[in-house]
Amino acid sequence: MLEAWGYAARKAANGREALAEIAASPVDAVVTDLHMPEMDGREFLAELRKTGDAPPAIVLTAFGGLETAVELVHDLGAFWFQEKPIEPKALRLLLERAVEQRRLTRQTATLERQLSHAGVLGDMVGRSHAMREVFALIEQVAPTEATLLITGDTGTGKEVAARAVHRLSRRKSAPFLAINCAALPESLIESELFGHEKGAFTGAAERRAGCFELANGGTLLLDEIGEMPLATQSKLLRVLEERKVRRLGATRETPVDVRILAATNRNPQAAVDKGEFRADLYFRLNVFELKLPALFERLDDIEPIVASLIPTLNRRHECRVTGIDPEAIAVLKRHTWPGNVRELRNVAERALILAGEGLIRPAHLPPTLTGAAERAPRTESGAVTLRPGVTIDEAERALITLTLDHAEGNRTRAAGMLGVSVKTLFNKLKQYSGEP
Repeated sequence: MLEAWGYAARKAANGREALAEIAASPVDAVVTDLHMPEMDGREFLAELRKTGDAPPAIVLTAFGGLETAVELVHDLGAFWFQEKPIEPKALRLLLERAVEQRRLTRQTATLERQLSHAGVLGDMVGRSHAMREVFALIEQVAPTEATLLITGDTGTGKEVAARAVHRLSRRKSAPFLAINCAALPESLIESELFGHEKGAFTGAAERRAGCFELANGGTLLLDEIGEMPLATQSKLLRVLEERKVRRLGATRETPVDVRILAATNRNPQAAVDKGEFRADLYFRLNVFELKLPALFERLDDIEPIVASLIPTLNRRHECRVTGIDPEAIAVLKRHTWPGNVRELRNVAERALILAGEGLIRPAHLPPTLTGAAERAPRTESGAVTLRPGVTIDEAERALITLTLDHAEGNRTRAAGMLGVSVKTLFNKLKQYSGEP
């Protein structure tokens, strides 16, 4: 039947034979039974996932239902399943979609490899030597199961790097979960990580799975791990070594299959020396260290980063900015960027809104970058000088009028530039016009 539909079909008597066939010559899709001799469908799918480049699999079974669907699709990574007796039209449609998914997956992998050589990896952008080294390490370590410690100052893009690692890993179709250890109070962090049973503590009204269970089969990022309490660090080390978690209040452990990525903006070795971080946990996490450079160390990346942000920001704010003026780039390169890429994104968004269309110019950049803050500010129309004694209403009205002129009367754009809703701007205009 498959050959009649135009497919080149190869047969295997069981899962073990199928794995050998696929290893010898890759396929675009798999149609498999669930119950087979020697190696059944469940074990076959599990082994197929370990190859790192598993083709989409459609499972045929006489035992359907929601529970089977969850197990096959979510837990074992099957593309979909179909109950026996087989409905040819449904199978043909599933097969077409599975083959198309395989084509798109390969196309994406090729594109990502090409982009990494052009200075783009996922959401990371950079042509500098420092960033090319980062991209090369990510491409090397991502397909492995190695634990990765990502270090770098605040705003350098540690979570973005972690997502790039996940996207290039064998676990890319499984969940990616990030937890900020610094954002959780000490009393809740263990519950978030490991889960809890109903009644385990005051307020535990129901059983809850932790991050390890929710990320099972995928990747878990422990962000700001340097802020994790020492008591929790010892429990985390045990989970990493035994690959089992015990919910708070539980009597048994649950096996988990999770790749751990950790990130910190602190010097981990210094934290170990001060006794603020367990040395054994540090050595367990630091199989590979990925250090992200600060933005001031790669100033040549500023222009491509801003260029990559412009299309997304144009869509978000309904602007028509086409690029950034070289003089504005020169201003950006003179800044020290204590907030790194995160700060640059905020500056770029503000400048794009102010520009509205055409090029981002130095006048659209914050006064703290251009030095304009040292000059006495006044409206471009000269209607009001901002000096002691000017009322708030006068200053506000002048600012709104100036912004509307710049936006060529577009109230939506003007409201975005002023940081207020369109309704608020409309009400202010009514107030100035004296309308009831």
